[in-house]
Amino acid sequence: MTLLSTALAASVTSAVPPWAADLGDGTYRNPVLYADYSDPDAIRVGDDYWLISSSFSHVPGLPILHSRDLVNWSLVGHALPRLVPETAFATPQPGKGVWAPAIRHHAGRFWIYYPDPDFGLYVLTADDPRGPWSAPTLVKAGRGLIDPCPLWDDDGSLYLIHGWAHSRAGFANVLSLLRLSADGTHVEEDLGILIDGHKVPGCTTLEGPKLYRRNGWYYVFAPAGGVKQGWQSVFRARALTGPYEHRIVLAQGTTPINGPHQGALVDTPTGEEWFLHFQDQHAYGRVVHLQPVVWKNDWPVIGNDPDGDGTGEPVLVFRKPDVGPALAGGEPVESAAGRETPDHRSTAGQRQPYETPLPVGAARVAPPLAAIPCSDEFASPELGLQWQWQANPRAEWLSLTARPGWLRLFAHPVATGNLYHAPQLLLQKLPAPAFTVTTKLDFTHAAAGDAAGLIVFGYDYAWLGVRDGKLVHVVVKHAHQQPVRTETPLEVPVAGPCFLRLVVREGAHCEFSHSTDGRHYTPIGTPFVANVSRWVGAKMGLFAAGPGSSAADWEFFHVEPVSAR
Repeated sequence: MTLLSTALAASVTSAVPPWAADLGDGTYRNPVLYADYSDPDAIRVGDDYWLISSSFSHVPGLPILHSRDLVNWSLVGHALPRLVPETAFATPQPGKGVWAPAIRHHAGRFWIYYPDPDFGLYVLTADDPRGPWSAPTLVKAGRGLIDPCPLWDDDGSLYLIHGWAHSRAGFANVLSLLRLSADGTHVEEDLGILIDGHKVPGCTTLEGPKLYRRNGWYYVFAPAGGVKQGWQSVFRARALTGPYEHRIVLAQGTTPINGPHQGALVDTPTGEEWFLHFQDQHAYGRVVHLQPVVWKNDWPVIGNDPDGDGTGEPVLVFRKPDVGPALAGGEPVESAAGRETPDHRSTAGQRQPYETPLPVGAARVAPPLAAIPCSDEFASPELGLQWQWQANPRAEWLSLTARPGWLRLFAHPVATGNLYHAPQLLLQKLPAPAFTVTTKLDFTHAAAGDAAGLIVFGYDYAWLGVRDGKLVHVVVKHAHQQPVRTETPLEVPVAGPCFLRLVVREGAHCEFSHSTDGRHYTPIGTPFVANVSRWVGAKMGLFAAGPGSSAADWEFFHVEPVSAR
C-alpha cells in the first residue's frame, strides 16, 4: 500500500462498524442483523448459536452465522459453495435458487434442508457448521415445493413439513407433511396437507413453517399475510397429524416493525426462549430482529403484549438474553458438535423472565462483540465471506495473487450492456441504514470500451467508475424490464489510480464522489435511491465489464459509519 492508503486503512480499522445492535449496557436494539439475511432459521448447540438464511441465486449460498448471545453475530462460512444444477446457475437467475432453509442438529451432525422452487427439496450435512458440508442431495423433486423443516420424533421417525409456491405449483397457503427415510435423503410416505390456510379465517400466504415439539404438544410456527404486512401464526396439536388449533402470536401492532414473522424459536442454557424473525425494509432487504418469548397456557407470546391478548408486538430495545456466565475469551467450552440440544425441552413451571425487563447492567456479562465483515483489504488469497457473485463463479473472473494486496477483476462481455444480467458482479449486502464506502481503483491499462466501477445494484442500479481513460457515472432504471439508461461522461481524465466513494444515507439515498488524492472528494450526479431486486434488497460492490480483456485492480474496500467522515 501507499502511505496514503495505509493511513486510510488504519482510520477504517479503528472505526466502529456501521451498525451495532449491542448497546454495551446490557441491552440491545433491533434489528440485531441490519442486513439482508432473509428467512432466518437458527439453533443452539451447547453454548453456540448457528443461523442460516435464504440466499436465492447469489453464490456462495446458504450463509452460516455464529453467535454466543443471539445479539452479536459473525459470518463464518457458507454451506453451498456453488448452486445446483450447475448449468442452471451459470448465468444470473434473479429470485430463484435457495429459498427459506432450516438447520437442525441430530445424531452428532448438522443438517440443512433447503428448497429450490424449480427443482425440489435438498438436504446437506456437516460435522461442523463451519464446513465442509456435503454436496446437496435431492430429497424430493418437483416444482413449487418450498420452505422445508425437519423434526425427529420421539420414536426416531423423521418428518419434513413444507409449503408451496403458487408461482410454480398453481396453489399455496397450505402446509404439507412428508415422512422421510432414516438417513433423511428420500421420502418414505407423503402424508398430504397438514394445515390448510384456507380454513383459517383471514389466513393468506401461509408458508415458511418450522416444526417443534414441546411439553407434549406439536407446534408449527408459520408466517402468514405476506412479507411486508404479515404476522406470525402458531398452530398446535397433541398429535403430529392434528387437528391443529391456531393463534396469531406476533404482529406489528403499534410499532414501526412491519410484517414481523418467519424465523426461529431458540432457547438459552438458562432456560429463556427467544424468537428471531425478519422485517422487510425494501432496499435494505429482510433484516433480522430478536424478540423475547414467554409461554402462557402452552401458547408462545412473542415480544411485548401490552393488552394481554396473547398477540405480542416487536420490541425495539430490550435486555440481552441471559446466556449464562461469559466464557473465557469468548471461546467454546467444547466443540460445536459436543452437545446436542433438543428442539425444545419442556419449561412448564419455570420462571417467566420477560414480565419486567432487567435493570441496565443486570444481565450477565456477554461474550466479546462480533460483527459481520464489510471492509476488505484484499490481503488474503481468498475472498472475504461477505462477497457473493450473481451466478456460479468462474476462475477467470478474478485473481487475488496476480498483484499481491490487490483484488484483480477481469473485464468480460455483458449481453446488451445491461449489468443486471452480468454474472461477474462482486457484491455484498447493505450493512446499515447509513454508511460510507471508499475504494481505490487502478484501471490505467484498460482496453477500449471496458469499464470498471463501484456499483449499487438492484432493479435500478447506479455506478461510478472509469471507461476509456475517463470517469463516468451511469444510472439505469428498470434494468429488469425495459432499461432506461442515463450516462454522464465526466471530462476528468484518469491517468493513474483513483478513489471512488459511496455515501448511503437513511432511506437508501446514495451519493457518489471521486478523488485523486484520497482526501478531497468531488460529488457526482444527484442522489440515487437504491432499489430491491427479486426477493432481495439492494447490494453494493465492484465490477469490470466490456468487450476487451482488461484487468481492474482494487486495493481496498472500506465501509464505515457516515459519522466517521
